[in-house]
Amino acid sequence: MPNPYRELFKAPGAIGFVLAGAIARLPLPMIGIGIITMLSQVRGAYTLAGAVAATFALATALMAPRISRLVDRHGQGKVLPVAAGVCVMALIGLAACVQWNAPDWTLFVFAALAGALPSMPAMIRARWTEIFRDQPELRTAYALESVADELSFIVGPPVAVGLSVVFFPQAGPLVAALLLAVGVTAFVLQRATAPTVQQREAGREASVLRMPRMGPLVALMTAMGVIVGTIDVLSVAFARAQGMPAGASLVLSAYALGSCVAGLVFGVLKFQMPLARMLSIAAGVTAFTTVPLLLVNDLISLTLGVLLAGLSFAPTMIIAMALVESSVPSRRLTEGLTWLVTGLGAGVAAGAALAGWVVDHYGVSAGFWTAVVAGAIVLLVSLPGARASAIKHAAASDSGR
Repeated sequence: MPNPYRELFKAPGAIGFVLAGAIARLPLPMIGIGIITMLSQVRGAYTLAGAVAATFALATALMAPRISRLVDRHGQGKVLPVAAGVCVMALIGLAACVQWNAPDWTLFVFAALAGALPSMPAMIRARWTEIFRDQPELRTAYALESVADELSFIVGPPVAVGLSVVFFPQAGPLVAALLLAVGVTAFVLQRATAPTVQQREAGREASVLRMPRMGPLVALMTAMGVIVGTIDVLSVAFARAQGMPAGASLVLSAYALGSCVAGLVFGVLKFQMPLARMLSIAAGVTAFTTVPLLLVNDLISLTLGVLLAGLSFAPTMIIAMALVESSVPSRRLTEGLTWLVTGLGAGVAAGAALAGWVVDHYGVSAGFWTAVVAGAIVLLVSLPGARASAIKHAAASDSGR
């Protein structure tokens, strides 16, 4: 029986852009948690750390779709080096401000500039779509990318936290900057697999966000991001409260590991039900698996609870990406995919800021309610789409009789 994932790499150039992308995507999960770890060590306040990390995530959320729109118009090779260069220089400036105890406002300025980080997951998926458009292999490729995203969240946060704890506070963000520079350079050199720049329509085009389905999908991914941002902050805070700050690495990896395993399995399964219905099922799992987080009392129970909560993330992402690919014009696919990553980033920002505020004012345990409420929102947002899909399916069945 052939391995569907191995078959993907028979496409010319696939190995090259995947390896380069693996390096270039690592800074995304490293920078936010790296900022939190760096500032919590140096300044000692989770509110400031969460707010600066939230500024970075929100700036990314605002700039990434615009960067991706430029990529759709001018190509990855022209746009990505400029965007990545701005991000790298901003991270260096942020680290320098921390080193020399600059005023708090400078931290927010450089965190905002670092938001020029391009959405590498969307760039990589755009290349897979160029290769396998309208072919069944595309869903498998999306599954592979969701797993790769999770692997980056397994490797990235522990590396960022570990570097900042073991060496010096700025080590995590600075290494993220280095990886971004190397990864994007290698990625854009893979010119053979770069998506073709298609002729756009004359005049000003409305945002992809205004297209049907996009709004609810972005809202759903935003709520998913709140869960991620909450877990990021609470893992660091909980581990420090337990006297084992390095233990946050294990907890952060557990969430991504659960999602990674679920994504690998989901990518090879065959389903006949509509994507919208599948999304509502995944959303239900997301909502119910956040509840055990309210019961944690040590690092082991937290790790197990986070592992369980992560099981639905990759399947939800795979389904959402497939819905985007079927809903937006091919010439604007990068922008459409980026909006989902943007929604996730905005949610991470909100979750990090809110969880940081709750930890400072009410304690670590109270912060887990943020994840539970976000899980409920994920479920509620998914239900109208599933209901509409069921009505459409029923109408089609009636007309076929």
